Amino acid sequence: MLSFEDSPIARDGKVLILAYDHGLEHGPVDFEDVPETMDPETVWDVATHDAVSSLAVQKGVAEAYYPSYEDDVNLLAKLNGTSNLWMGEPDSSVNWSVDYAAEVGADAIGFTMYGGSNNEIEMAEEFRKAQEAAREHDLPVVMWSYPRGQGLKNDKKPGTIAYAARQALELGADIAKVKYPGNPDSMSHAVNAAGPTKVVMSGGSKTSDREFLSTVKDAIDAGAAGLAVGRNVWQRENAAGFLDGLEAVIYEETTVDEALSRI
Repeated sequence: MLSFEDSPIARDGKVLILAYDHGLEHGPVDFEDVPETMDPETVWDVATHDAVSSLAVQKGVAEAYYPSYEDDVNLLAKLNGTSNLWMGEPDSSVNWSVDYAAEVGADAIGFTMYGGSNNEIEMAEEFRKAQEAAREHDLPVVMWSYPRGQGLKNDKKPGTIAYAARQALELGADIAKVKYPGNPDSMSHAVNAAGPTKVVMSGGSKTSDREFLSTVKDAIDAGAAGLAVGRNVWQRENAAGFLDGLEAVIYEETTVDEALSRI
C-alpha cells in the first residue's frame, strides 16, 4: 500500500486540498461573490499553484476538465455528495465508483461520512466498499468526517471533532478532514485520536486573511497535516496570492505576519 508521504497528494508530509465540490453541495450561491468561479476552469487554473497538492471535484467536473489539467493538477475524486435541495436526515449519494475514478485518472478519492446521522450505517457500508476498492488501485482515501444529524446539537464540540477523527481511523481513511474545534489543544486531541490517520482542517466559510491564516497556523502547530479549503481561497480576488500565504504557513511553518507579507 502506498504510504501517505509517498502519495501524489502529499508534499513534504503535508497537504493542501483545494475543494471545489460546492456547486453540488451548496449550489451556485457560493460563486456569487466572485462570479468567474462559476466557471470551473477558473478554479482549475488556481489549482495549478504549487501549494495545492490536489483538487477535489465531483465526477462531471473531473470528466470535463481533468484531461486538460492532468499534467498540472492532482485529482481527488469526490465520490459522494448531495445537493442542498435535499431536506432529509444527512446523507450523501455515491455518484461514481472507485474503478471509474481510477479510469479517469484520480490520484486519491474523497468520501463524506456523516457520523451520528440516521443514515450512518448505510454510509459506513458504502465507505467500506470505496475504501477497499481504493486499496486495490493504491489510491489514498480522504474522509470528510462530519458528525451531523438530529441527535447532534453542536458539531464543533471538541469531543465530537475528536470522535470524527477517530472514526476516520477506525474505518480505514488515510486522511480525516474535520472542522476546527476552536483551539489548538482541542485540535491536538483530535490529531492524537486519529493515530496514524492524518488530520486536516476544513476551511469553511470565508474569513479575513489574518483570521484564517492564524487558524491554519494553530491547526498546523497542533499537529494537523494540512488543510482542505475551498471558499477561503477561490472566493478571494487574489487567490494565487493567498495560496502563497498558505504555502508559507503549511509547508514552511512561518509566522502569520510572514505569510501575510507574501500575499
